[in-house]
Amino acid sequence: MLIIFDCDGVLVDSEPLANQVLAAFLSELGLPHTTAECSANYVGMSIPSLIAKVEHDTGKTLPKDFHDELWRRDQIAFADRLQPIQGIAETLEQLDGRRCVASSSAPVRIINSLTTTGLIGFFEPYLYSATQVTNGKPAPDLFLFAAAEMGVAPNDCVVIEDSVPGVQAGKAAGMRVLGFSGGGHCGPGHNDRLTGAGAEGVFSDMARLPNLI
Repeated sequence: MLIIFDCDGVLVDSEPLANQVLAAFLSELGLPHTTAECSANYVGMSIPSLIAKVEHDTGKTLPKDFHDELWRRDQIAFADRLQPIQGIAETLEQLDGRRCVASSSAPVRIINSLTTTGLIGFFEPYLYSATQVTNGKPAPDLFLFAAAEMGVAPNDCVVIEDSVPGVQAGKAAGMRVLGFSGGGHCGPGHNDRLTGAGAEGVFSDMARLPNLI
């Protein structure tokens, strides 16, 4: 069995920080957004998918350096405030079997986030990014790519996801999906949204994961 972890919101509690940064940046560009709106609309998306959605919804074209500038701002925020999800290190120490990361973030952000929070040793070198596939979540491409790279059939994989697009991607890949709702961005109704997207179980305490698997 292969356990495939999303990164942001599952391993590191980055979504509240990332959404604050995104909302401030979009607002500076004349596209007013709140942190709550960014959390509701963009969590789990790759940056190209996020850019496409913002441009579609607003009718405006984002600057060509939007991705690079957003990452620069994220790095500043993450350096001082990024924390691992509570209990994740202890849970990873208990889990048997193979595991990897499959994230919508770029490789440099995955590595930076896991290094900053002291989790890189649990996964490296098995780190997979949406930049390595044609279509990001909610398409199944990334999870299927990760499984193929690890040499494991999709029906022998369990995906741990915190976002609706991520759950949808895991289900579309033919994998078991468990929804995690313990991140700082998960407000009222998040459990229901993950269940509605197809998660077979939703949990908010990482200590429960070994038994759920």
